[in-house]
Amino acid sequence: MSEQMRIMKSRELPEELRDRIVARHRSGEGYKKKKKKKNSAAIKVPKSTVPSIILKWKTFGMTRTLPRAGRLAKLSYRGRRALVREVKKNPKITVAELQRCSREMRESCRKSILWSDETKIELFGINAKLYVWRKPGTAHYLSNTVPKVKHGGGSIMLWGCFSAAGTGRLVAIEGKMNVAKYRDILDENLLQSAQDLRLG
Repeated sequence: MSEQMRIMKSRELPEELRDRIVARHRSGEGYKKKKKKKNSAAIKVPKSTVPSIILKWKTFGMTRTLPRAGRLAKLSYRGRRALVREVKKNPKITVAELQRCSREMRESCRKSILWSDETKIELFGINAKLYVWRKPGTAHYLSNTVPKVKHGGGSIMLWGCFSAAGTGRLVAIEGKMNVAKYRDILDENLLQSAQDLRLG
């Protein structure tokens, strides 16, 4: 079995499909002998999968995925692959050296990431519902009112990016944002920002 097959989690059937398999089993449509091939083909799942789902239902009375035993893995699939490469290059490497190598890889990865996002800034306060703590009968007191302007006073939308090395370009977006406009912004500014910040 390959390293990838061992590490990667197998694809799970949707719970709705598992319930259908159990329902067919309970209605008397068995999965043994001649009927097994016919019914597993009708639901389009491997023949070996059907008995395991039925056995799980008989054992636990449910078809949903049960919590897995043990703690979650701290390393991702990519991180494990990187450590395996280090061991193959130097079989005599110690655990302490591997730990240091893993920390350096994470730090190096963080330094090479360019984060980007867009934001909308209201020109007159915050365009959101606000709540005020007040006593009964004091709703019109100046301290309990929130100033407003017609149509919210307008807003400006900005796109920007940054990395551990600093900030990249800042772009004012005119009109409404759509997929084509966002793609143009990335094409014109993302790579240039990465080059300005010397990210590769």
